Amino acid sequence: MQNKVTRRSFIKRALGSFLTVAGIGAGGYFYAHDIEPKLLDVTRHEIKNRRLPAGFDGLRIVQFSDTHIGFHYNLDTFEKLMDEINSLAPDIILFTGDLMDNPNEFNEHERIVQTLKRLEAEFGKYAIYGNHDHGGYGSDIYKKIMEEAGFTLLMNESDSVTLLDGSSIYIAGIDDAMLGRPNLEAAIRGIPKDSYTILLAHEPDHMADLAAKNNIHLQLSGHSHGGQIQLPFYGPLVTPPLAEVYTEGFYQVGDGEGMPLYVNRGLGTTRLPFRFLSWPELSVFTLKSEQ
Repeated sequence: MQNKVTRRSFIKRALGSFLTVAGIGAGGYFYAHDIEPKLLDVTRHEIKNRRLPAGFDGLRIVQFSDTHIGFHYNLDTFEKLMDEINSLAPDIILFTGDLMDNPNEFNEHERIVQTLKRLEAEFGKYAIYGNHDHGGYGSDIYKKIMEEAGFTLLMNESDSVTLLDGSSIYIAGIDDAMLGRPNLEAAIRGIPKDSYTILLAHEPDHMADLAAKNNIHLQLSGHSHGGQIQLPFYGPLVTPPLAEVYTEGFYQVGDGEGMPLYVNRGLGTTRLPFRFLSWPELSVFTLKSEQ
């Protein structure tokens, strides 16, 4: 027998449904605003390449990116991040841009310097510009911070990492693609043709296809934040310009075996202080020689 729905019971059911949806919405807001942005996903990867000299087998690289200090990412959290990075015992540390959200509006520059100085890596600390590092007349501020903190800031240039046996790998970095003047040709000039080379490029889409054709063996990027907000079975709702093709994780770019490209989801947030299904990330890469 069909149940009769009275006006009162209909209103109760409707109100119950509304409160359920509202509760889910409030819970989702709390999680995306207050919980997930404070989580940390340490992802670990092996990178194999026959061009890697045998002496570099087992070399550990830690990449961090997009902290956006000053926009819902404070220096207390940043200091804890340094402890986490050091606990991973990196041989090389790479920062792929966007240190502060608005460099000219954030005043605790010296505290950032002292915090970054705590990072330890036997073979060096390297950084590149992101769009926020240039934004708001921040270019010189960022340069001063990173250099005083002991980072080698690569702007369309490269540096070699050389072992006692004379073998080397190269780390190249290009300027930001949105507010800078990236020049891959200048960045890799002088690198021997068959040398294992890692490229740091803040925006993944801009340079990946060209890098794959120019003796780059691994590209590391950030900028995308993994979209910050993702939906199950759909992925990121919105990704920023120049991170719309390559949004997070590994890709093989180019013909044949392709060039590995890794897009780090970053640590902070920008524009909207939310993360959903896009945890803040530290990336750890262990290089493996196939010789």
